[in-house]
Amino acid sequence: MLLPRTGRVSIEIVFDFVCPWCYLGVHRFVRMRARRRDLTIQPIWRPFLLNPDMPRLGVSRTDYAARKFGDEERARRFYMTITDIAAAEGLAIDFARIRRTPSTVDAHRLVRFAETSGYAEDVILALFRAYFHDGADIGHPEQLTAIAAQAGLDAAATRRFLASDQAVELVHADNLYAHRLGINGVPCFVVDGSAAIAGAQEPDVLERLIEFATCDATPF
Repeated sequence: MLLPRTGRVSIEIVFDFVCPWCYLGVHRFVRMRARRRDLTIQPIWRPFLLNPDMPRLGVSRTDYAARKFGDEERARRFYMTITDIAAAEGLAIDFARIRRTPSTVDAHRLVRFAETSGYAEDVILALFRAYFHDGADIGHPEQLTAIAAQAGLDAAATRRFLASDQAVELVHADNLYAHRLGINGVPCFVVDGSAAIAGAQEPDVLERLIEFATCDATPF
């Protein structure tokens, strides 16, 4: 028999900001949590650096796409697929507006900073939208500061934080942690440190996984 277990269930969301599937996966997670407010969920946002060697100033999107996909036709097919899937869920993705592929270290640092005032999720959603909808360079400190301010953070404090090296080591440590868990693709959702599922899962799938994690197996 499965009985409800009291207390919070932690969900580690392992993601990167330049991954469109992560945008979709995080969106679906947020949707699921909004409709299941009875589930006491503690999200833990974990960075996964898809491009760990990316220069801090990033590279042109054209050069990046050429290296990643090999040719324009493969890139076009990928962009069309994810754009259509996202549009069906109300997410507008416009790859044509993206001019640079950024390093995401500072964006993940910003999430750490936002956590201290309870704005992490707002900042994460704002960063995804800024990058995939507006084509913003989310590796640029001023762009990050503007996005953070729109999400509710103090602009001056954010600017000072980004100008420092605070949380750089934490981001790289979390990235290493994810690899040591055996995660090699994102998004990935780790429930209570035991069950894990990768991919931009439908809300129903995440819901079932969390429900199972919040129950204890008890003999009759």
